[in-house]
Amino acid sequence: MQTMAEQCQLIALLIAAIGARRTIEVGVFTGYSALWTALALPDDGSILACDVSEQWTSVARRYWREAGVEHKIDLRLAPALQTLDRVLAEGGSGTFDLAYIDADKVNYENYYERVLTLLRPRGLVLIDNVLWSGKVIDETAQDKDTVALRAFNRKLAGDARIDVSLLPIGDGVTLGCKRSA
Repeated sequence: MQTMAEQCQLIALLIAAIGARRTIEVGVFTGYSALWTALALPDDGSILACDVSEQWTSVARRYWREAGVEHKIDLRLAPALQTLDRVLAEGGSGTFDLAYIDADKVNYENYYERVLTLLRPRGLVLIDNVLWSGKVIDETAQDKDTVALRAFNRKLAGDARIDVSLLPIGDGVTLGCKRSA
């Protein structure tokens, strides 16, 4: 249930490549990917980290503190849609450089729409678990997560607002770059 090391390395590389300073993470769990992100960001960089679990994020906070990066992480314990909507209402549109989505699959489309608005032009969005152990191509798999991911993948493939690539690392990561106009 945690992001794979090679995915975290990719996120860190992308942060450096685009000079990211402000990032969003939807779904924190034990904070492994947020830790990699925080380590890759400049000292004045920041992560808006969205999660609902005090229990799991308490593990994350311990490691962030030990690594000396907790000052970069703004953990918001609330449903991510509420957090993202609040940031949008506060004028956050176009102010983030990179976003990573790895939370409840049925809300991926909702997270994506908000994150895309929050990203600057040429900002990056990474979405985890898009292959869902191969279930997305198995039409007999009809559980709610698989159906939602299948529909979401189709949407991304045809979304003219981003340039997109699906990378077969981990359980599949979609990388999208927001187009300028």
